[in-house]
Amino acid sequence: MEKIRVMLVDSHALVREGTRVFLERESDLEVVAEAADGLEAVELAEKHRPDVIIMGVAMPKLNGIEATRRIKAQHPTTAVLILTAYDIDQYIFDLLEAGAAGYLLKDIRMRDLVQAVRAVYAGESILHPAVTKKVIDRFVGKSAAAEPQETSTPEHLTRRETEVLKLAAEGMSNREIADSLVISIRTVQVHFSNIFAKLGVGSRTEAVVYALRNEWFDLDDQAP
Repeated sequence: MEKIRVMLVDSHALVREGTRVFLERESDLEVVAEAADGLEAVELAEKHRPDVIIMGVAMPKLNGIEATRRIKAQHPTTAVLILTAYDIDQYIFDLLEAGAAGYLLKDIRMRDLVQAVRAVYAGESILHPAVTKKVIDRFVGKSAAAEPQETSTPEHLTRRETEVLKLAAEGMSNREIADSLVISIRTVQVHFSNIFAKLGVGSRTEAVVYALRNEWFDLDDQAP
């Protein structure tokens, strides 16, 4: 079995050590590196090319927001999963805009963290649908006066890929999308893989924000 390569980034050694011990109990997970600050995280991401990075926010030298932004710029398909004690809206917005695939608080159970790692590796967003809608609304509002990106057009996606992306914007899970379109979950995953490759992103949230910024579809067309 091919293992999911994980990097841990947190200023507290105890947090990193405890997380590593728990993750490495799983046969499909492998911790390939640890970083104590954001600057080290950027350097080790380049060296080890992890599949998933579990990232803290408040760190010396470079905070999690800027570290995420730099890592995603260099390695867009690497999934960054935020694990923090800070439940602050602005952090959520800034980190997801920087390219994070998910945002979790440190009071979660370790088994939920394991499932989250697998989810973001598969391209899933682990945000609650209500949070996803809130974040997307924020991004659309911020981008209303901005120039659309010119790196891609809807024509790069197939009709079915566009349908899948629109349903993701509604906060649907892979299972719900599969049921809605009467296709298999595996087919949904393949569609997302194609979408990510075409858009140069690593998560559903990034893909939806990208589409909305370019006005490919409107939230008014979405289900409430």
